[in-house]
Amino acid sequence: MIEIIPAVDLIDGRCVRLTQGDFSRKTIYASDPVDIACAFEDAGIRRLHIVDLDGAKTGKISNLRVLERIAGATGLKIDFGGGIKSADDIRDVLEAGAEMAVVGSAAVHQRDRFLAWLEEFGGGKFLLGADVRDGKIAIDGWQTETELRVIPFLQEMKSAGVVRAFVTDITKDGLLEGSSTSLYEEILREMPDFELIASGGVSKAEDVVELANAGVAGVIIGKALYEGLVDAGELVELAGSLKARS
Repeated sequence: MIEIIPAVDLIDGRCVRLTQGDFSRKTIYASDPVDIACAFEDAGIRRLHIVDLDGAKTGKISNLRVLERIAGATGLKIDFGGGIKSADDIRDVLEAGAEMAVVGSAAVHQRDRFLAWLEEFGGGKFLLGADVRDGKIAIDGWQTETELRVIPFLQEMKSAGVVRAFVTDITKDGLLEGSSTSLYEEILREMPDFELIASGGVSKAEDVVELANAGVAGVIIGKALYEGLVDAGELVELAGSLKARS
C-alpha cells in the first residue's frame, strides 16, 4: 500500500509552498499550520512531512514550536527536517513530537557525524532526504549542487543503516506536471528492498497510481493538495483500493 504523506512547508510559522525550491517563488496557504494538519487528519491521513524552510536556509531550526503544536493537536506520525545540524537538534525534534528527523544536507557534508547519529539513535529515527537535479544531489535547501549521484549515495547510506528515504526531483517540484516515476523505478531496480518515498510533481490521482505501480512506499504531496487538484480523503481511499487489488 502506498502511503499518502502531505507536506507542510514552514516559513515564519506559516504554511507555504515554493516552486522548484526558489524562495522568491513563495505562496502562503495558511497562517496556522495546525489547522491544516488537523484537516488532513480528519480526512484520514496518518503521516505528515514537515519542512522548516527557514531552518533549511539558515542552518538552524526555526519552527520547532510549530512542530510541538501540531504533535500536540493531532495523532499524526510526523517527520520533521530543516536546519538539523547536531545530535542535540535531533533530540529536540524527537522530544517535540516528531517520530523521525529528516536529514539531507548533513548526510552529505557532515557524513561522519551523520553516521555517528545513526549509531546513536538508530536508523529508524531518520528519514533521509535526497533532493535531486539532473541525477545529482542538491543540498542546503536546494541552493547548492553537488557531484554526488543519487543511487550511489542512497546505496552508501543504506549500507550505513538508513532504512528509508524520500527523493525529490527539484525540476518537478511545484510544477504539477507529474512525478519522476522513471527515476524512482531506476532507484528501486538497484535497491528493490529499500523504503523509497516519492516527492514532487504529483498533480492528479493517476500520478499516485503510477507511483504505486512503480513500487514506492509513499508519496509526499504538497501543492496539488493546497490548490485543490487532489483531495486528501479521496487519495487515502485510493491507496486503500490499490492495496486491495494487489
